[in-house]
Amino acid sequence: MSEKTLTRMDLSEAVFREVGLSRNESAQLVESVLEHLSEALVKGEQVKISSFGTFSVRDKSARIGRNPKTGEEVPINPRRVLTFRPSHLMKDRVADGNKS
Repeated sequence: MSEKTLTRMDLSEAVFREVGLSRNESAQLVESVLEHLSEALVKGEQVKISSFGTFSVRDKSARIGRNPKTGEEVPINPRRVLTFRPSHLMKDRVADGNKS
């Protein structure tokens, strides 16, 4: 597998090349989209991107965990976690990429 990471700069550059906005406008557009996604998730809303997947926030209750090294029981506090469920199209695209 590749160790390449897609960054905000890469997204901004792609918008610059494909849409034709200036580099500054492209960066602002990417930041704006990411900010809208983040705000919706913080509010507990689902973010669904067609042909890509769904981001959602899930509340996990408190529970007792166990330290695997010592076997000691440790309380785990309740928390909110971010989940992502890829669409079937995205799953298929990723699986097809593994055939290379």
